[in-house]
Order: sequence, then structure tokens, then C-alpha cells
Amino acid sequence: MSGRPTLVLGASPKPDRYSNRAVRRLLAQGHPVVAVGARAGRIGEEIIRTDLPEGFRCHTVTLYLNAHNQLVWQDRLLALSPQRIIFNPGAENHHLAEEARRRGIEVVEGCTLVMLAAGTY
Repeated sequence: MSGRPTLVLGASPKPDRYSNRAVRRLLAQGHPVVAVGARAGRIGEEIIRTDLPEGFRCHTVTLYLNAHNQLVWQDRLLALSPQRIIFNPGAENHHLAEEARRRGIEVVEGCTLVMLAAGTY
């Protein structure tokens, strides 16, 4: 099964963080992941980057940053033209969501972990 390439923005090397759990579960379910966080590190074998790789394209962006911390990423996220952006709890951002919808990007206010567990990812 080929999964949906996913950008996890706000990735943390701390195992108790939801972003860390999401990276692990996405990989376990066959979804290619690019993990981007405030600091470089690792989640298992996955490298946490501090910026997007050159030429990166993805199906889904899943956000684990609050609206204020999304500001520096907003233009880059929209330029990726993902098919979907998931605003996890605490990452809700009305302005970014509206702009994404305007560009034809599906907006989901939900939990990536719940979606993966329920088979709705």
C-alpha cells in the first residue's frame, strides 16, 4: 500500500508529544513522512528537519503548531498546494483555514491520531 506523503509541522523528538506519536503511526501505516520542527532531531529513524526539503511535495500537511507559530510557515504551506491540511487540537487557525479553502485545499479540524486509528486518514 502506498500512503499519502505527509508533512508533520511541529514535530518533536519527545516521545510524549502528539506530533511524535503521529510521525510514528503515519510511518507504521505506510505514509511517507517529512517531519519538520523547531530543532533538528530524530523520531526513531526519521530525521526532524528545521526546514522543507528542496522540491518537496505532499498530499497532507498536519499541523502541531499554534496559530502564532504558523505565521512564518503560512506562505510556504500554501505554496506546497497540498490536497489537505489537518489542524490538530491547539493548531486551529481561522485565517489559514479560510485561505486554504479559497485555494481548493481540504481543511480538516481534527486529530491525525484519531483519524489514523479510525481508518479515516
